[in-house]
Amino acid sequence: MKYLVTYFSASGVTAGIAKAVAEGSGADFFEIRPEIPYSDADLRWMNPMARCNREKLGKKDVPVSGRVENMNEYDVIFIGFPIWYGCAPNVVNTFLKGYDLSGKKIVIFATSGGSGIGRTADKLKPYIDGAEIVDARVLKSATDAKGWAESIRDLIIG
Repeated sequence: MKYLVTYFSASGVTAGIAKAVAEGSGADFFEIRPEIPYSDADLRWMNPMARCNREKLGKKDVPVSGRVENMNEYDVIFIGFPIWYGCAPNVVNTFLKGYDLSGKKIVIFATSGGSGIGRTADKLKPYIDGAEIVDARVLKSATDAKGWAESIRDLIIG
């Protein structure tokens, strides 16, 4: 089995967790980056006019910089992101739309200042049609992330 960790990180928190997930699972690594990077002002969710709010509420696609050229080689894809409005940021949705993930196992991890995973996995289903979601959870520390990724790998390998 071949593993890939994909992630979007707005502030660096999710990047640290993603690195631990990759270490725990032995996965390759791909950062999901918007073509136009987010500024601090873009991420001020308390401002209704901030870019993050306009994108989410407007259900806008966010163009992604770069692609995973060999996505068909991966059997298991970890997808990580900070929870925005109870789901993945639009840049993650746009990224996922660009691939046929049929037959792949999907493992979702998120970071959050206070939200649980909730219905986040269900909200991603339209973007990963034909794939199987193995697990979804909020991860709080690199240590927890690495141990969790190891357990997921053991579960999948059987």
